[in-house]
Amino acid sequence: MDLDSYLGIHAQALQVRARRTELLATNLANADTPGYKARDIDFKSAIAAAMGPANTPSTPLATNARHIGIGGSSAAESAGALGGKDSLESFLKYRTPLAPSLDGNTVDAQLEQAAFADNTVRYQATLQFLSGRFRSLMTAITGQ
Repeated sequence: MDLDSYLGIHAQALQVRARRTELLATNLANADTPGYKARDIDFKSAIAAAMGPANTPSTPLATNARHIGIGGSSAAESAGALGGKDSLESFLKYRTPLAPSLDGNTVDAQLEQAAFADNTVRYQATLQFLSGRFRSLMTAITGQ
């Protein structure tokens, strides 16, 4: 058994959540910037791509040039390597504002703060899970 199969999808999930934290923080920092478009990661598509092409739907769901297609080459290319920012770029989407502002900014500070808090809790849960897996592995190796 290799380490990747032992950790499962959680290592990739941690990388995607870390990138999402950066995006949400950037959105919050630009809440007053005229014309700024809030962005977020399509987490489900990114994780589905990390699990491999067999787990992604074959029918593309993209309806707009800025939307993400789930099938196709971008998901297959990202299946094995979600670690870098470049590999996650294909999973970025623009947020649709509930109430667009007059200056073109699409950041809703309350929505971004709620998403940031939710992502933080999920990031911590993933870290705790991985920490437990490593503790179990160390126990198995050392026999203690």
